Amino acid sequence: MESLYKSPIHKKAILEIYQEKLDELNIDYHYKEVMTQFGETNIVVTGDVKNPPLVLVHGSNGCAPIGLEIFPKLTQKYQVFAVDVIAQPNRSAETRPSMKDNSYGKWMNEVMEKMNLTEVTIVGFSFGGLIIWKTLVENESRIKEAFLICPAGIVNGNPLKAIFNVFIPMKRYMWTKKVKFVEGFLNALFTERDEFAVKFLSKVFLDFKMDFSPIPTIKESEAKKITIPLTIIGADDDLIFPGEKLLKRAKSIFPSLKKEWLLNDSKHVQRREDNQKIEALILNSI
Repeated sequence: MESLYKSPIHKKAILEIYQEKLDELNIDYHYKEVMTQFGETNIVVTGDVKNPPLVLVHGSNGCAPIGLEIFPKLTQKYQVFAVDVIAQPNRSAETRPSMKDNSYGKWMNEVMEKMNLTEVTIVGFSFGGLIIWKTLVENESRIKEAFLICPAGIVNGNPLKAIFNVFIPMKRYMWTKKVKFVEGFLNALFTERDEFAVKFLSKVFLDFKMDFSPIPTIKESEAKKITIPLTIIGADDDLIFPGEKLLKRAKSIFPSLKKEWLLNDSKHVQRREDNQKIEALILNSI
């Protein structure tokens, strides 16, 4: 299988940034690797083993330490399993499942099965939200409750806005290697500046083969298969998954929708203050 990285040297450099971020968090953790039909999956495990399990799923072009940094207090009540999504720039396998079917859902269910996790609270952001709904459609039996934050695959925004504000700045960086274009990309998506995102994505955009496949949207018939409680959070200034449009469709297709929440003055990636509110919501749900 052809590697998703430009070379082993470039992979090593990206994983060094990954490890630097994880070390900066100053948390007690251990790695757990499980083999699935899609390849080996790495999980960063932290928190008291006596606490109920929470699976944390990061977004596209991301890694487990990002989720752990965003929600540092979840270990007060949960044992947290931060999963490195396969085919992303992290420690998991480079096998890329299809988004056209439920392969990602099969993968996540297999990870939970291999880890012997049941009664799971699962939390995902952006592409991680797509993975979660595919997991629930495939088999929701191991999951107690789900939180989807600005999830992919429910609605899409204006494609022209995405091209001009996201895709073109990314491509201009790849052509010129000028960091100002990474910052332009991030400014379109991030409510607050994120220095780690600048550093990490500056390497990823150049040295990792990203997935530009069209993102499928969930069918109403699939949404109605989901019976566990759902909380879906949108952002009013999210140009790729517009919050009001997202929540309107969510209310119409998910019979088990427990709570919907629109973040005000927020782009796709929330500010720290909003992340703290989301974290508190998750902690209070236990």
